[in-house]
Amino acid sequence: MITERETTQINRAISASRLLFPVAVALTILGIGLLRAGAQSETLADNSQPAADPDWSELIASMDKMHMAMGAIKRSGNADVDFVRLMLPHHQAAIDMAKTQLLYGKDPQMRRLAQEIITDQQLEIELMQRWLKQREPVTTKENQTPAANTGKDNQK
Repeated sequence: MITERETTQINRAISASRLLFPVAVALTILGIGLLRAGAQSETLADNSQPAADPDWSELIASMDKMHMAMGAIKRSGNADVDFVRLMLPHHQAAIDMAKTQLLYGKDPQMRRLAQEIITDQQLEIELMQRWLKQREPVTTKENQTPAANTGKDNQK
């Protein structure tokens, strides 16, 4: 069962995510636009090598890692379990990207947002892991076959 403390954490995280959702959407749209612009500018450049950009590379690496982890998840047939299993690498990628922002970002508002993302997403990861753990025995028991009778019960 989820404790009252965990319920409070969930409610806080939901409230925070409602406030941050428009920002996340805007950043995603901005990121897509930057990806397209970057691809176009590299195509238009006359064989010139773009300067190494460690912050961009780390952000892309975080997303690539997330996509690989999400792609490796096998469907369980339980919508709730599948949702949580897919959200775990998604949240971890958000944390990794926020850490990159703290390393390279300068804007105080975006740095504060990155710190909040790290805190909120980590709490949500912990909650989801606990939730999955509580359901693990049920899933494991459903998939196990009964042990063969060894006859020890009948021996005296």
